[in-house]
Amino acid sequence: MKRNIFIATALLFAFGLTSFAQDNISPERKQAIDSLALEKVRDLSKYISLIGDKETPFSEANRVIDRAVELFMDGSEVGVSSLYDPEINYYPVREYLERLMRLNYSKVDIEWYKIEYVSDLEKQPDGTYVGVITIFQKFSGYDKEGELVYQDVTKKDITVYVKRKETQIAGRLIGFWDVLLGDIRVKETKKEK
Repeated sequence: MKRNIFIATALLFAFGLTSFAQDNISPERKQAIDSLALEKVRDLSKYISLIGDKETPFSEANRVIDRAVELFMDGSEVGVSSLYDPEINYYPVREYLERLMRLNYSKVDIEWYKIEYVSDLEKQPDGTYVGVITIFQKFSGYDKEGELVYQDVTKKDITVYVKRKETQIAGRLIGFWDVLLGDIRVKETKKEK
């Protein structure tokens, strides 16, 4: 369903363009792209919550991992931090999600909030636009008795890439803007207040 919405949105972008050579983003198009980028981040938030939920069946969690990986550029990494270790570890997206699924808690709650752009889209020499979305992640881990054993809040920056692509529809070459997520960098981890 989400994939169909994404394809429909991409096609709307495509038919709204007059020429593939056009590579500047109009204010209206930028607003639509910003909305799509934020929607992808919200989708990722839902996927992470499902993957981390111990009640999600293994086959469903693996299907959701595949969907989540599709949101990212190849080679993207996700940062992991802890209150107990000052070192931040980075993992390829799929490995991060598989590790999340195997966390040693009886129950895990992961909530993302305050999802917003912190840097506007900036055009790169290759024509790609890059921006940063900041999120706050509240992580809670529980033991078998349902007691909270670990909780933190992490501020993370998600790099967003907007690239021109083309596809063929009914024999016509159509250009459109595609949004992909990049690295997720840990900025700060602290105790929940």
